Amino acid sequence: MLAKVHTAAVVGLDGEVVEVEVDTSRGLPSFSIVGLPNKAVQESRERVQAAVKNSGLTFPRQRVTVNLAPADLPKEGPAYDLPIALGALAASEQIQHEWLDSAIAVGELSMDGSLRHVRGMLPMAALARKREFSRMFVPAMDAAEASLIPEVEVIPVESLTQLVNHLSGVTPIDPFPKSKPETSSLLNDDGLQEIKGQEHAKRALEVAAAGGHNVLMIGPPGAGKTLLARALPGILPAMSTDEALDVSRIYSVSDLLPSDVPLIRERPFRSPHHTISYAGLVGGGNWPRPGEISLAHRGVLFLDELPEFGMRTLEVLRQPMEDRTVTISRARGSYSFPANFMLVGAMNPCPCGYFGDPIKECTCNPATVTRYQKRISGPLLDRVDIHIEVPRVEFEKLTDDRAGEPAEAVRERVEKARSLQRQRFEGTDLTSNADMGPGEVRKYCALDDPSRALVRQAMTQLQLTARAFHRVLKLSRTIADLATEPEIASAHVAEALQYRPRLWG
Repeated sequence: MLAKVHTAAVVGLDGEVVEVEVDTSRGLPSFSIVGLPNKAVQESRERVQAAVKNSGLTFPRQRVTVNLAPADLPKEGPAYDLPIALGALAASEQIQHEWLDSAIAVGELSMDGSLRHVRGMLPMAALARKREFSRMFVPAMDAAEASLIPEVEVIPVESLTQLVNHLSGVTPIDPFPKSKPETSSLLNDDGLQEIKGQEHAKRALEVAAAGGHNVLMIGPPGAGKTLLARALPGILPAMSTDEALDVSRIYSVSDLLPSDVPLIRERPFRSPHHTISYAGLVGGGNWPRPGEISLAHRGVLFLDELPEFGMRTLEVLRQPMEDRTVTISRARGSYSFPANFMLVGAMNPCPCGYFGDPIKECTCNPATVTRYQKRISGPLLDRVDIHIEVPRVEFEKLTDDRAGEPAEAVRERVEKARSLQRQRFEGTDLTSNADMGPGEVRKYCALDDPSRALVRQAMTQLQLTARAFHRVLKLSRTIADLATEPEIASAHVAEALQYRPRLWG
């Protein structure tokens, strides 16, 4: 007899429907799985048989063949255990498979028949809604995540026995209650207020947060670069529901979504070590998974000690910083992951850290300083909007008992600036000024005559490229938004030009 059960596979960040066909026929007892299964799927034969037996059910003592269709789609992971078990029970007429025609079943089986957590539940639930499946049978611990997607009835399953009793009508399982995804919450951390001095750097971070711009901080050791970077999420605007679902989908596929927090409510802050590999940063592997730049989507990617990262590793950031996506190509196909992040880098001016310091003398020779600074290529620096120097903090400021401006006040100004940008870009995919392309720059970043003259002079003196020119205009637009000015003035352009890098040397 033939039985069919629907399940889902995760390909990149999206779900794909997989039809599990289970056929039983006469012959010596055997159990085979076809349809490009990997090792984890092949091992499900032992798990499924043990789970069925230990659940008080009978596994067919016949020739059992399982086909995972479409056959040209590689299958990986243990999430096929539950649909294979249901198919075997339906094919042996122990359950009625009509119940399964409009449902998707996903779950890993333990040897005792209980269900374990599987990754990627959010894109699977989104697939169920897209393909008009009315319900999903999922592990109970994943039900909260699946319930974030409306219009799909989620049945939380503790064990195979419980599900069989539900399908037989003996003991129905109540659907998991639907709850509307909440808007992202704000961080309560007020680290910005506790940072002494560095008013210029704090202002630069406010501008960066208001427009989603990239930042590079240069200064001696102990000046507060890391503290400033870690305070940045506290002044970023709250995520919308769509942004929160977008980020949660990435963490779900990466299996980094906490079981008690099905929806990521705070903007991500990722700080990988400089020994990270190429694949760890941009994503990859035999079964491509998102890297750190995708895990920082809609948030901050902080690279401390920037020159210590491998040059090849840093150069791969150039394309994602422009396109806001990263594409990983493999023989079996290409996978695209979102990468709309704010890059925040921190570095010392030289190996000893004191080049240009007014108090402590630098011990590096000029050639060493030049080699160290040139580890960051010109094209990468050109993609950073804000370059700021973070000098050592004087004793008087360190011992000042007065608290700085609270992050809540800064965040309020940032929220107002972002609100203006949302109104400006309504009806488009743009979310901030940093996302603007040449067309939007021409439309929204018009200059008056004094501002045009100022930029013309800066183009010559600072040797600005065309890309840097556009970034200055976008930064000027953000500074004008913070001042709630409808037009860009020369004062806004002058501040934007202050954030351009000085020539090395």
